Amino acid sequence: MARRVAAIDCGTNSIRLLVMEDAHPPRELDRRLELVRLGQGVDQTGEFHPDALARTFAACESYARIIGGFGCDAVRFVATSAARDVANREQFFAGVRERLGVEADIVSGDEEARLSFSGALSGVEASGRVLVIDIGGGSTELVLGEASGEVLSAVSLDVGSVRVTERFFTDRPPTATQVADARDFAGQLLDDSGIDFSSVTTAIGVAGTVTSMSAALQRLPAYDRARVHGSVLAVKDIEAITTDWLAATLDDMVSRPCMHPLRAEVLPAGSLILSELVRRLDIGAVLVSETDILDGIAYRLLGGQGR
Repeated sequence: MARRVAAIDCGTNSIRLLVMEDAHPPRELDRRLELVRLGQGVDQTGEFHPDALARTFAACESYARIIGGFGCDAVRFVATSAARDVANREQFFAGVRERLGVEADIVSGDEEARLSFSGALSGVEASGRVLVIDIGGGSTELVLGEASGEVLSAVSLDVGSVRVTERFFTDRPPTATQVADARDFAGQLLDDSGIDFSSVTTAIGVAGTVTSMSAALQRLPAYDRARVHGSVLAVKDIEAITTDWLAATLDDMVSRPCMHPLRAEVLPAGSLILSELVRRLDIGAVLVSETDILDGIAYRLLGGQGR
């Protein structure tokens, strides 16, 4: 049987699994996502909430059964950088180790950038100077490089959908002042990021904010990965969806198609971050990719570079 590997990406809001088999090209066997909100309250308390750990460990148990069923030869669990600094990090590491038999791996910023870039490029066609945008729950990763795969610069900004929601959006919908404060916060971090936004010719967005915006724009009654992957978000559509989501109540957001409560709560903040970012680009649209750091991890396990 061909070699099989399992990649797990555990972020602030979600935990994802990709099982891949060594073939030409590598073959995807299974892909899963669970919304666990691991970053619940971390910005205020400095530690993982017991409920968040319970949700995450339940997902790990489910993934362990799937991985065992496929007989994977190698497993890698990459954790959010927030796990490095929380007070109860050892409880998290021990729980992952007990359920999956591997250590949670907090990669360096350089490796994370390369994994994200190669993973994003593995699924779409891009040209020129490429910016990969990954808006997570606790941070936003920006990787600038060439379409050939060369990474030129990368930065992780401490602005994400969960962090902005918990820090600024105490009302739902947020007040005009809360929105303005959040925009100022995100905008300042983007302006100080060192990324040359003016050089970008292709922008690729990955992860929940951009994929959810694509599903909303297409009015999908149920999430369809095939229709989201490779779709395009025009800047005017990003602005329109952001305005709509920022004006919505939480009940309104949850009632919409494709909306999980744990994602609906933080999507307005994620869209605000994307809105601020595209205002700094000289291009008219963002390409949506369903391949990202998770794919980069799997390709690396198979001995490739993601392309």
